[in-house]
Amino acid sequence: MIATLRNMQNSVGLRLLLCPLGSNIVIRTACCSVGIALPVYSTFKAIERKDQNEQQRLLLYWAAYGSFSIVEVFSDKLLSWFPLYYHVKFAFLVWLQLPSTDGAKQLYTNHLRPFFLRHQVRIDQIMGIAYGEMLKLISAHQTEIQFARNVFVKIMGAADQMLRGAMKPDQPRQNTAIEGPLRSPDTHSDHHND
Repeated sequence: MIATLRNMQNSVGLRLLLCPLGSNIVIRTACCSVGIALPVYSTFKAIERKDQNEQQRLLLYWAAYGSFSIVEVFSDKLLSWFPLYYHVKFAFLVWLQLPSTDGAKQLYTNHLRPFFLRHQVRIDQIMGIAYGEMLKLISAHQTEIQFARNVFVKIMGAADQMLRGAMKPDQPRQNTAIEGPLRSPDTHSDHHND
């Protein structure tokens, strides 16, 4: 019975993934999982184990994936209309990562490295200009950036307290930075009597 259920689950999952119509959400989630989530975790493990070979393999992957992402930003709206686009993207992301195909290394060695070597001086100039402009922008808007940072910290603190409160309903609720101190109705009326 359990084996039958597992076979049925695998069959349904495979049909959803391979079905060209109505499965964009499934295949896009699969692309995100295979393209980002798994490599992020693999990178974490390679760093923690201090595995130089795995780190090198993942550096090549991230260079290939980043380059692909830059191209995709400009072409995604057009290409996503083609049938099976996300299926091809999924296959490409798997190809990049599989040790047996070494796709990321092939893409880097045959295309990215020659391109960057040929255009390195010009890219360094552009990056220098962009970095300088970014520093000017940050310096000019330091007050706004600090304000946004403070708001973000307060929101995250409030969200953290709300989550903790939701997980521990038997404990009294604490004040949040946004709400201020909690007052009981009779405490509030005492202040008006003074």
